Amino acid sequence: MIKAVIFDMDGVLIDAKDWHYEALNKALKHFGQEINRYEHLVTFDGLPTKKKLEMLTIEGRIPKGLHAFIDDLKQQYTMEIIYNKCKPIFHHQYALSKLKNEGYELAVCSNSVRKTIEVMMEKSSLAPYLNFFLSNQDVVKGKPDPEIYNKAIEKLKLKPTECLIVEDNENGIKAAKASGGHLLIVNNIFDVTYQSITTKIKSLS
Repeated sequence: MIKAVIFDMDGVLIDAKDWHYEALNKALKHFGQEINRYEHLVTFDGLPTKKKLEMLTIEGRIPKGLHAFIDDLKQQYTMEIIYNKCKPIFHHQYALSKLKNEGYELAVCSNSVRKTIEVMMEKSSLAPYLNFFLSNQDVVKGKPDPEIYNKAIEKLKLKPTECLIVEDNENGIKAAKASGGHLLIVNNIFDVTYQSITTKIKSLS
């Protein structure tokens, strides 16, 4: 029996994949670097910024000494985009409010930093429905490692089989599967509806 629904954020509740891509590239361009669209979709999608920077350093594209500065710049640019573009989406508010009223525990687990998640959840008007959220600052290893989902399930005081995880990208899907929770894979934010979630829950009963 499913008792909780745990959501990824970017590409699931917030259409923010391109926001992170744009913000990081804006920061990297100061140093003559850029991640192209193919790299973003195939290699970097869903990874924490720090992991992306480590990978770029391994490839010899940026020195490690610039990581903290580029990360800070990226977060500033991301926040600017959030304040300009992040707005409530009715079908998400409807889905989370209905699920909450029906007694499901709700949480968000994202590879984003804590402040980004907090602001996005507030701007999208989804914060009131959540029990909590976890960020990449709450774990040692980000997705695809299952640590963030393991920690959320433990915090909910539930078994993995009592949780449905909603994910959209390869790294998140790997993390969800490794946690032992049930998985609902979506292609984009428009697939995340009350009907799609409850249909999946019924199929597991």
